Amino acid sequence: MKHATLRQLKIFESVARLNSFSRAAEELHLTQPAVSTQVKKLEEHAGNPLFEQFGKKIYLTPAGTELLEISRSIIAQFEAAEHAMTQFRGVAGGKLNVSVISAGDYFFPHLLVEFVRRHRDVSLNFTVHNREELLERIAQNQTDLAVMVRPPTHLDTVNQAFAPHPYVIAAGAGHALAGQRGIPRERIAREPFIVREKGSDNWNSLEETFGSDIVQLNVAMEIRSTETIKQAVIAGMGVSFLSAHTISKELQSGSLVVLDVKDFPVMLNWYVVHRRSKRLPPVAQAFKDFLLVDAAGLMAQIVPFPV
Repeated sequence: MKHATLRQLKIFESVARLNSFSRAAEELHLTQPAVSTQVKKLEEHAGNPLFEQFGKKIYLTPAGTELLEISRSIIAQFEAAEHAMTQFRGVAGGKLNVSVISAGDYFFPHLLVEFVRRHRDVSLNFTVHNREELLERIAQNQTDLAVMVRPPTHLDTVNQAFAPHPYVIAAGAGHALAGQRGIPRERIAREPFIVREKGSDNWNSLEETFGSDIVQLNVAMEIRSTETIKQAVIAGMGVSFLSAHTISKELQSGSLVVLDVKDFPVMLNWYVVHRRSKRLPPVAQAFKDFLLVDAAGLMAQIVPFPV
């Protein structure tokens, strides 16, 4: 193993965590052949196969399982060293490592641009994930800060709200209920609903909003993509429970409308989250402070929502 490289260990860890060469390639911004080549070289250094394939699925071998834990420890040590050195650089020259839930990619890049404008020479490692992936990144200490709607309950984290997050019932512009006032929940529940997959942040918010009445919801389709859901709603296939931040452009263009349902919009919060034991680098602490002080006002300008 003396000729193995940190890059090979990181690629191996990504493939093992995602159970996929193609998904690892996407995460690492590499081609799939490049990922396969580096894993093969690592196997040669290890003198053992690290993965085995049954059908279309790959599995860690016993040697791979052992090396995965060692690899994560080595990667963590290098990251600790990088963070320790960052302490001496301060904010300028630091690297901001932040991950956000998928609904945040409609506004979060704008916040990053403003932060970098205020703090020159900051580099970014910014990734977007679904809830399951984001929780895994927090658990594996793969991000300094996470931005999400529902902080984890099974991890020891510091969770601070920094901006409101409204959820609404969206419909196509020509929907029969468009323009009606005070629509009862039991009435809207009869409409065909297009929803995100169970376990997603959006589904969890929907479930919390409707409570025990969610069994009365007329779920017509379950779709994993918010963009696809919006297009289905625009086409008149149903209504949807969506983050207001994800439909700002469609509201401005008039392709979507917000239905006036009783007790809506549902106001949740955006949270910035990090492990309690995490020693935040100065650049991460500065960005956290920026979110807590300025993000709400900036977001109201970036994604204005007429409620």
